[in-house]
Amino acid sequence: MANNDIKHYKSKVTPYVFACWILAAFGGLMFGYDIGISDGSGGVTAMDDFLIKFFPNVHERKLHASENNYCKYDDQMLQLFTSSLYIAALIASFFASRACTLLGRRPTILMASTFFIGGACLCGAAEAKWMLIVGRILFGIGVGFGNEAVPLFLTEIAPVQHRGAVNILFQLFVTIGIFIANLINYGTSMIHPYGWRISLGLAAVPGCVLLVGSLIITETPSSLVERGKEDEGRKALKKIRGVDEVDAEFQQIVAACEQGRQVKKPFKKLFKRSGIPALFVANIIQVFQQLTGINAIMFYAPVLFQTLGFKSDASLLSSVITGLVNVGATFVSIYLVDKVGRRKLLLQASVQMFISQVAIGAILLTHLSATGTLHKGLAALVVILVCTFVMSFAWSWGPMGWLIPSEIFPIETRTAGFAFAVSTNMIFTFIIAQAFLSMMCHMRAYIFFFFSAWILVMGLFVVFLLPETKGIPIELIEERVWKQHPVWKKFYDDDEGKRDEMA
Repeated sequence: MANNDIKHYKSKVTPYVFACWILAAFGGLMFGYDIGISDGSGGVTAMDDFLIKFFPNVHERKLHASENNYCKYDDQMLQLFTSSLYIAALIASFFASRACTLLGRRPTILMASTFFIGGACLCGAAEAKWMLIVGRILFGIGVGFGNEAVPLFLTEIAPVQHRGAVNILFQLFVTIGIFIANLINYGTSMIHPYGWRISLGLAAVPGCVLLVGSLIITETPSSLVERGKEDEGRKALKKIRGVDEVDAEFQQIVAACEQGRQVKKPFKKLFKRSGIPALFVANIIQVFQQLTGINAIMFYAPVLFQTLGFKSDASLLSSVITGLVNVGATFVSIYLVDKVGRRKLLLQASVQMFISQVAIGAILLTHLSATGTLHKGLAALVVILVCTFVMSFAWSWGPMGWLIPSEIFPIETRTAGFAFAVSTNMIFTFIIAQAFLSMMCHMRAYIFFFFSAWILVMGLFVVFLLPETKGIPIELIEERVWKQHPVWKKFYDDDEGKRDEMA
């Protein structure tokens, strides 16, 4: 599908628009920090002071549990505590979709930061389990609103030639948030008895930055025009493009919004024949992102470093090494995504991840028993394989899980469709978080083969079903992408979609 005839509209990156990108991307740091502080193998749920206060029975079992390389963190109550946030985020994403449509991206980002700050304050000050639970729910609502609004905001505000890189700032800040949270957890785990309060309370910091940022950033032109504010939309477009010559791009936005206004029920339109391609691709990408096995890899890394003889520093060293690889490789994605495209990054990474997963599984299956240790040479090899897996994930399925769903829907179903993508991400994050530790315990090394089989399926999906969106304005995605794809164009062969829209 050639797209070299696509016209790039005039634009320049001004200090203001760059600030808009960075400030909005703090929604990703907010999400990443929450992932880091609630990580089952090194977050607050692994801190003795936290367990003694809220889960004393779990702490008692932990003291008397036998060490098992595959089962040491298997506890349903803690898994449920960790995973509950994702259920709240799942539900919140649909309310966030309506807020994005009716109020705009900017107010939705403001609401996300407010909920998240409330969650941080309540969790950090928790004296009873109900406070902790309500705080987690507020965290979840903040994540649901932020993950809905921020990727859409970044996609809509970015020039077409830089859209991939700008959107991936969200995932970059997710990785930075995880890295920072891991370092903070390591430090606060040695502060007794309130170190866990510091970890949870500091979540308010990225929330506050996003709150201030939401007052500084502009609303997206697409959102303004969609809500009938065309003059404000034109001014916003001039502001984010840094040039006065925006007529051609503005007219394209207006035309897309006028077509979109004919659709009165966007959620219903998603399930019509012409809505299926984008809905399927957006959701299956989120499913695949969780089925890469990134959780298995990141969880097992500290065990490998213990095997290498780092003992109590294994968790810190694992966090530093995998965290730096994760952040660094995301910069690779930012650099390459608008040059080589989305498909090539995903295909290359699928091959690299498959080889890494199979090799790790084979080594652990043949050389690591439930209570034994790996030879240091083999452990070092597995650490290298872990890093090759993490880096390939970080420049592919990690960022593409947010980028592609945010750019493949037409304006009339964009917020509704992306809400489904966010909720699917939360559902499968919940399922994997809830089931993973038990799967690890029962499947042992075979879990790596389980995920590698899914990576093979993901590669085939990219080859046959994923269209390239590099360099195509989001207002033209339907015409230039879906209606040109050899498989998906069949869903546009009749006029059913137009009849339903006009009804």
